[in-house]
Amino acid sequence: MRKGAKAAVIGSVFAAVVGGAGYGAFNVVTALDGSGSAGGPAPVKSGPPSGAEVKETSAKFLAAWAKGDAAKAATYTNYASQAEVLLAGYRADAHLTGVRITPGTPSGASVPFSVKATVSFEGKSKPLAYGSELTVVRGETTGKALVDWKPSVVHPDLKEGDTLVTGASASPPIEAVDRNNVVLTKDKYPSLGPILDALREKYGDRAGGTAGVELAIHHAGEGVGDTTLVTLAQGKPGKLRTTLSASAQGAAEQAVARYAESSVVAVKPSTGEVLAVANHRADGFNAAFLGKLAPGSTMKIISAATLIDNGITTATGPAPCPDTATWQSQTFHNLTGMAPQEKATLSDSFSRSCNTAFVKYADEVKVDSLTNEAEQRFGLGRNNWKTGIESFDGSVPASGGPDTAANLIGQGQVQLSPLNMASVTATATTGLFRQPVIVSPGLDNREIATAKGLPPGTVAQLRTMMNRTAVSGTAAQVMAGLTGRIGAKTGSAEVDAQSRSNSWFTGYRNDVAAAAMTQQGGHGVDAAGPIVAAVLRTGG
Repeated sequence: MRKGAKAAVIGSVFAAVVGGAGYGAFNVVTALDGSGSAGGPAPVKSGPPSGAEVKETSAKFLAAWAKGDAAKAATYTNYASQAEVLLAGYRADAHLTGVRITPGTPSGASVPFSVKATVSFEGKSKPLAYGSELTVVRGETTGKALVDWKPSVVHPDLKEGDTLVTGASASPPIEAVDRNNVVLTKDKYPSLGPILDALREKYGDRAGGTAGVELAIHHAGEGVGDTTLVTLAQGKPGKLRTTLSASAQGAAEQAVARYAESSVVAVKPSTGEVLAVANHRADGFNAAFLGKLAPGSTMKIISAATLIDNGITTATGPAPCPDTATWQSQTFHNLTGMAPQEKATLSDSFSRSCNTAFVKYADEVKVDSLTNEAEQRFGLGRNNWKTGIESFDGSVPASGGPDTAANLIGQGQVQLSPLNMASVTATATTGLFRQPVIVSPGLDNREIATAKGLPPGTVAQLRTMMNRTAVSGTAAQVMAGLTGRIGAKTGSAEVDAQSRSNSWFTGYRNDVAAAAMTQQGGHGVDAAGPIVAAVLRTGG
């Protein structure tokens, strides 16, 4: 919580009724009949608000807000109680005065507007200017035209549970630098914004800086740093060294920008240091570290290791690839057009990404074999990673029934993030699990996770199979032109209610391992593959 400021909580409690119930939900609308006596209730209007209603309602709401009459402005919304708290806090907690709001040209029921105000706190003042948008809806109970209340109406970066406050910053500012002392900023590396905020939140005090005075959004999520909107008085930044590489980060930023809902992570296998983390998402979520999604066939790296380490087969051993495979009444298929290979080896089926080859071995693995491999050798699923910011450690549960087979091909109950998959690739290529970190553990003496890693023979086989995939298998087109020691694995994960699968890809080149995911991106080579290849070309 920010010092010296009382925060107004946004959207933490919702009204029990919805669809325009917050305002006027309990008002009784009456009318007079022609004789002047009270008649029955006036008919409740329905359908979308008219253009005149949109203009009138938005004008009244914006005018009351600008005047500082929070109670009156709230009556023009469909969640009056929540709206009043935030609108009142706009002056009381955020210390915004001289508010001028200029509506733009409506587009249907939506009205864009611009806001200009002054932030004043303890004798210091600075201007604030930004744009936002509101939508007018029909109250289902009253039929009135009302502003559809969302925190983003007040500021586009506000989400449920956030607070908007002015005061001494919760944490001193930081000057984050990469492994070569290059300064990392939100302006140059946009997707680092939430990550730099989180690093400031956790390490601002340790980095040696002093707090400033600012208007900021205090986010509700745990481990999420404040977003500064206006700085009234500069604090002294403390220098924070990260493990990131400016060159790799730049390549990652450019690569994800080409594909919506994309995330990528690159790590240094020899150390576990994170070299790049980038997200291109409408919601600003750090899916690269926190995503929880089925990884598709990239999971076959762990599955192949499970088969080898449990003595079931080897890279040159049998792994037949039929058209279909049935496990406990569920039938599994390969990608359309994949020819069956009854005499295929594990290396053959791995490089072609044959699902049925892995499913056919479901009756030879124990329910917990894949889980044990993931936890004990790859360090996943134990909820003990301490990267320096909040992260997800992966989940590979011991699922029975059809999920025993589905988990082997990265579906079922398995959930991983690009961070997890980059780490899996790093472990597969070195044999040692080195927990990823974005700042040195020595900075705060945190204890990082350990695992026993892989036997040398398993590593040699995984590297051979991943290299074959990159040179002549499903990843060959994407990895073409990359020199040095390379390997890869493609993946696509089907998701209910999605027309396209999620695209996954992981690969390595020398001492860089990277993994990417693009939601609804199609096959692994369609979106995630080009992202990973672009990062690997930088060489870290």
